[in-house]
Amino acid sequence: MKAVETNLLKFMQGTKQFIIPIYQRKYSWTIKQCRQLWNDIVRAAVDEKIKGHFVGSIVYIEQGLYQVSSVPQLLVIDGQQRLTTLTLLLLALGKSIEESGQNWDITKKKIMNYYLVNNEEEGELYHKLILTQSDKDTLINLILGKKLPDEYSPRVYENYNFFLETIRNSGIDLNKLYQGISKLIIVDISLDRDHDNPQLIFESLNSTGLDLSQADLIRNFVLMKLEPKEQAELYTEYWYPMEKSFGNLTNSALFDRFMRDYLTVKTGRIPNIQEVYSSFKEYVFQHSELDVQQIVEDIYRYSQYFVKLAFQTEKDKEINEVLTDINTLKVDVSYPFLLEVYDDYERKILSKSEFIAILKLVEAYVFRRAVCGVPTNSLNKTFATLSKEIDKTNYLESVRAAFLLKDSYKRFPTDEEFKRELIIKDVYNFRNRNYLLRKLENYNRKEIIDIEAYTIEHIMPQNPNLSPEWRRDLGPKWEEVHKTYLHTLGNLTLTRYNSELSDRPFKEKRDMEGGFADSPLRLNRELAKLETWNEEAILKRAELLANLALKVWEYPQLSDDILAKYRKKGSENDSVTYTIADHPELQGDMLALFEELSKRICNLDSSVRMEFKKLYIAFKTSTNFVDIVPQKSRLRLSLNMPFDEIQDPRGICKDVSNLGRWGNGDVEFGVSSLDEIDYAMFLIRQSYERHREDE
Repeated sequence: MKAVETNLLKFMQGTKQFIIPIYQRKYSWTIKQCRQLWNDIVRAAVDEKIKGHFVGSIVYIEQGLYQVSSVPQLLVIDGQQRLTTLTLLLLALGKSIEESGQNWDITKKKIMNYYLVNNEEEGELYHKLILTQSDKDTLINLILGKKLPDEYSPRVYENYNFFLETIRNSGIDLNKLYQGISKLIIVDISLDRDHDNPQLIFESLNSTGLDLSQADLIRNFVLMKLEPKEQAELYTEYWYPMEKSFGNLTNSALFDRFMRDYLTVKTGRIPNIQEVYSSFKEYVFQHSELDVQQIVEDIYRYSQYFVKLAFQTEKDKEINEVLTDINTLKVDVSYPFLLEVYDDYERKILSKSEFIAILKLVEAYVFRRAVCGVPTNSLNKTFATLSKEIDKTNYLESVRAAFLLKDSYKRFPTDEEFKRELIIKDVYNFRNRNYLLRKLENYNRKEIIDIEAYTIEHIMPQNPNLSPEWRRDLGPKWEEVHKTYLHTLGNLTLTRYNSELSDRPFKEKRDMEGGFADSPLRLNRELAKLETWNEEAILKRAELLANLALKVWEYPQLSDDILAKYRKKGSENDSVTYTIADHPELQGDMLALFEELSKRICNLDSSVRMEFKKLYIAFKTSTNFVDIVPQKSRLRLSLNMPFDEIQDPRGICKDVSNLGRWGNGDVEFGVSSLDEIDYAMFLIRQSYERHREDE
């Protein structure tokens, strides 16, 4: 490697051609970076004390890549943004000199021949700088004064015009501007491919301008080591189509997400989104048996599944409908599992009906958990490892079993829990309310209703100042009924006549034009038959819709015999089952005390589970947060948290970190009467919240 500090204009002079490799990202400097460069140049131009202004390095490979030609061809691996921007500025300066009609120290012709073209050459060799894709033709046409191509590069064109307009509007002396440009200094770094590692040098450079995205780094890592012909083939056949499918990577965050999910599929671990590139390199090094083409082909294949998942571009209408529903729920964390399932479907390991069934299982699992308020912060790990639990010889059955065997905070909410929570939930302020009502309305319906054209209607009005008719219908406890059921499922429907229905009495809402009896929606069918709307009617309708929801978001069904096959041998599920009968101390007052305390603990959240062990009773979400050891005259409680973190104003807790005790945790205290339960719950809640944050 040779590194020399040199003048940028001197570096650009002479017969040579700078080629941006096909794998490099497109020109991406914005007006902001161009304005910064302009300000630096103007400052250098007007300040005689500034002898030079450093703008970074230009790194290129000078040997071993191209056949010898009359024009030395330099493969630029770092510095294309600066080189392209300076080319645009020089082009704009030449145009301004021509437009001024005055004589300056430098002419447009000299700028062209010194810095922009190889005047003695023809064809592509005529041009000093060869960019990639649409950038290339746009720059060439600007230099030649031709019309822009149909698919021109907006960034190249906009930045050229920025410099042109800025020169015109600034009134700057063009000699001064040229002097400012003449003060620009770079580090000229030439590499010998036979002896240097371009990728290593590329990574270590601390370049100015826009940081490279994870996508840029991965692409360069994959393609940089190849010969130009192989680069062009792999880029054209796989990488460029992939970039186009991601919207030409104008937002590289989506590609970074894909690569994280791809690596999760391949390794079973979830990389940090900021460290996707380093994780990818580690994966490649660990699979040295794979050549570059195999890796790129594999990434391309999985990217097609990801794009179908993210943008719902699956050509099969039935599959695409389920993908749309899954994306409405915004569960990107399921993608690693779905990518693998998609691959198995494409490779005919799964039938179409099985694939759809698995997609619907994922949808039901995620939605039921959302309704039941089960914490979502563990979902990424659940889906990252789910495929390891699948027996692909009994694919669908094993997926159902995997979901059914999940417990505690990973559980698939049962029909009983789902129905109970759905009936009482504040659906109106639920993020997925439109999705919920759309799915209920369109279940088994061939003529699909677009509910986005409808608005949410409260059958019992939102206005707390209810009319006498409404108060009469709702009964003497009308205020309590209004407060309890206003935003619940039973009281919500859809209409296009929201403003007309307003706060009218129920019968008027039912019978008016566009009212419930005149509605084409199934959600309003039962309303057309009712004479009054009260607590009983709300609960009856909620029950009806909740039962329908059990069909829309089905709970997986497997017999106990089949499920038993999938239970891990030696797991807790197959071990001895203990019950309250194994704790003889729980009788009389102690039993009453335990029942009241355990009820309060379980009411902390629907994710809390109580498990009887041989010597204690555990209460857990992701893991035990409190254990109870029954004793003759009290309940001894262990909190699973460090003693120095507990807030205990009464000072009843003991530090048992160095003592042998049944139960988990360093904090211990006792409860011997019902009037101590409130304070006990104050302490228990601290351990519960701590474990919930750790999930």
